[in-house]
Amino acid sequence: MYNSPQKSNGIYSKIFKRGMDFMVALIALIILMPIMLILIFLLLITGHRKFFFVQQRVGYKEKLFYLVKFRSMTEAKDENGNLLSDEIRLTNFGKWMRKTSLDELPQLFNVLKGDMSIIGPRPLLIKYLDLYSNEQKKRHWVRPGISGWAQVNGRNAISWNKKFELDVWYVNNINFFLDFKIIFMTIKKIFVSEGINQNGQATVEAFNGKN
Repeated sequence: MYNSPQKSNGIYSKIFKRGMDFMVALIALIILMPIMLILIFLLLITGHRKFFFVQQRVGYKEKLFYLVKFRSMTEAKDENGNLLSDEIRLTNFGKWMRKTSLDELPQLFNVLKGDMSIIGPRPLLIKYLDLYSNEQKKRHWVRPGISGWAQVNGRNAISWNKKFELDVWYVNNINFFLDFKIIFMTIKKIFVSEGINQNGQATVEAFNGKN
């Protein structure tokens, strides 16, 4: 069950942040639409029959929404109809999109809709809801983001517990200047390609409530 915060996160997060998110997402979509159309074309010619990945995630106040990304993996299956491993289905173009974070661009539509923010804790799988501690659940006190404090401080190279610690720190310290700092740190991280995956894995290890 969702438990609301006892203290307000301030005028910025309650009022101004949503308006800024909407304007930034709208302008970004207008500017980046040609790039997104090119990415769709490249996905189609590199073996991706579907170019959007849509999945339910947990958002603000633990409400569910459909997150949209560009697909980085194909839907290749074995002779029994089961999906092949992530390592096999992840294409070279998909790896490049993840490295540059271009696969995240469709989430600008989620921001416009109000499901997400530009900056906030990353929206995670529904199956993790029952595994969070009460402290970790505080990450749902704000809208999830395309990038966040955990993403610029280790991303997928740090443990789940460390990610949640950073997420909750962000929730407790959210302000305009912090968001502005995270945006610039995100741009830097994209160029240096740090923390994209955990060592020795093509994708991120699942959260089990302990790691």
